[in-house]
Amino acid sequence: MQDVLLNKVRQVFSGDLAIFGGPATDDATAGRLRAEQLAGVLRHSRGIMIANVCNALIFVVAECHTPDTGAAAVWAAMVIALVALVHLRQRQRRDLPKPQTVSERAVRRAVLYAFALGALWSAVPLLFFNSAPIGVQLVVACLCSGMLAGGAFGLGGIPIAALAFTGPIFISSAIAIGRSGDMTYMLVAALLVVYALVLLRTVFSYAIETASRLVAQFDAELRLRRDPLTELPNRLDFTESVEAAFARLARDRRPFTLLWLDLDSFKAINDRLGHTVGDEILVQAADRLRACVGIGDGLARLGGDEFAIIAADAASPEQAAAFARRIVEAFAQPFHIDGQEVMNTISIGLATAPADGDSPRTLLRSADIALYHAKGARGGSFRFFDATDHAFARERRAIEHDLGNALQRGEFRLVYQPILNLDDDRIVGFEALIRWHHPTRGLVGPVDFIPVAESTGMIRRIGDWVVEEACRAASAWPDAIRISVNFSAVQFRDPGIATRVKAAIAASGLAPGRFEVEVTETVLLSDDAAALEILLALSAEGVRVALDDFGTGYSSLSYLRKLPLHRVKIDRSFVQDLQTDLQNAAIVKSVIGLAADLGIETTAEGVETAEQLAFLRAHQCSEAQGYLIGRPVDATEATALLERQPRPAKASTTRASGKRTAKGKPKAHCD
Repeated sequence: MQDVLLNKVRQVFSGDLAIFGGPATDDATAGRLRAEQLAGVLRHSRGIMIANVCNALIFVVAECHTPDTGAAAVWAAMVIALVALVHLRQRQRRDLPKPQTVSERAVRRAVLYAFALGALWSAVPLLFFNSAPIGVQLVVACLCSGMLAGGAFGLGGIPIAALAFTGPIFISSAIAIGRSGDMTYMLVAALLVVYALVLLRTVFSYAIETASRLVAQFDAELRLRRDPLTELPNRLDFTESVEAAFARLARDRRPFTLLWLDLDSFKAINDRLGHTVGDEILVQAADRLRACVGIGDGLARLGGDEFAIIAADAASPEQAAAFARRIVEAFAQPFHIDGQEVMNTISIGLATAPADGDSPRTLLRSADIALYHAKGARGGSFRFFDATDHAFARERRAIEHDLGNALQRGEFRLVYQPILNLDDDRIVGFEALIRWHHPTRGLVGPVDFIPVAESTGMIRRIGDWVVEEACRAASAWPDAIRISVNFSAVQFRDPGIATRVKAAIAASGLAPGRFEVEVTETVLLSDDAAALEILLALSAEGVRVALDDFGTGYSSLSYLRKLPLHRVKIDRSFVQDLQTDLQNAAIVKSVIGLAADLGIETTAEGVETAEQLAFLRAHQCSEAQGYLIGRPVDATEATALLERQPRPAKASTTRASGKRTAKGKPKAHCD
């Protein structure tokens, strides 16, 4: 019972309003609430201090012709000394940023100061009221009334501090009035009690309403700044944490390390075992990371399978390496989900401030580059940002900068690689491929700028331009010729992509059936449900869908079943070694047969030799694409290729039970 009572007293003197009907809070929310309460009091502290000094001086002036002049001066000096002490403590903290959380001790200290100041003012009616002349009594009454009202509202952010300040003044005033024995003063005492009760009720009611509003605001902010799956801070919260870490660096001159983490096989596992298993892996991964970080470290989920940590105590490379090694070892153990073991290692990129970045932006970029190299090495490893990476970073930044204006300057061009139908040796379509003709760099390959465009989000504008330009070019070709356009995973994260594609097709006058969307399994791994919805919307309008690089990803057969596919494109890695690699040959034959059974056409990529083409013909592949068929050409040359193409024979092919009669080798114009 005694412990419960002591705990209640501690709560009251720590500013907790729950005992008075205020909102119940956990430790984190209570700390933030105390910070706001204390900040509210500090906003009025200068006015309160000035009022105390001025009132003390006024009282001394009022007492200057009485026998209590010396005592009044001593009392005023004590008030001014206490006010000066509080002012000096606040001045020391004035240049520091507003704290996000405040301890119970800080609130109790504020309550103690309020009580000390209130106790000094309580001495005025006790020591001076009864012996003073009527005029001085009037001054004392006015000063005490003013301090009661001003103190209550000035300290109202922390009601217990307001009570600690006004309580002694109220009690001493009541005692002084009771000593007088004057009935008139007794009426004043009654009014004083009524006013004090109304005043304190108002203060507590306002404080409780304010606290409830702040707690609701904190909850909303927490939802905004928290990842709902793992309950970790999200990217928004982490960005602010990095900025706060740099503020501490400027103040304390103590380096810290930023770790950027990425699960190595999450996308494949998520697709193979389902989103439920993927979500459980993320939850368990967050738990493992929580077990690794220290009290002062910051941990966040940035999105997808990416996490980040601010290692406040990892000031040296050795400390940072030991920390990263501990995390890698934690992820070397399998995840246990629904009775099965799932392996998923983690890669880590490390960058130390200020050596690897003197601002949040540069440090994050350095950690991202280090992670890129870590993932390129092998799974389950970590890598520090290295000085040699600066060249890579500068090149990447330069490409990023130049990409920003490349579209407006008209530096992009489309080329078109022909696709040959193996039934009649005729070109039936082209794949649109983007090229960047930089004014100083020359021709920049897609492998160099597409990843940058994807990471910066510029791929959306570039992709829209590719669709519009490809549709415009294809609209001038014969009605039987289709155009194929590749789409990246980033484009498919935009829910408006389907609408813009349909608008571009309509604006060009192209029939929707002549436009083919090429997607890789990476698109589907990034967000299976959203990508499927977009593809279904396009397919419903008549747009064709092709699965590119077939066989290089995970769970490809499931996509053949659930996607609105018209075609699969067999990756060039299987086509190149058809004559020498029996496994590749078996894979190609199986894919062609499976697609035929499902009513899906097949296009083989990377065909470069007559032997490869003959193999594909013999096994009933629908189409071929590669340097043997034709190299990428501009729109004018593509049109010329089509014009030189002979008219189709009336009956060049026969189909029965999925079989086709081969027609021989491609014509010379395809070489």
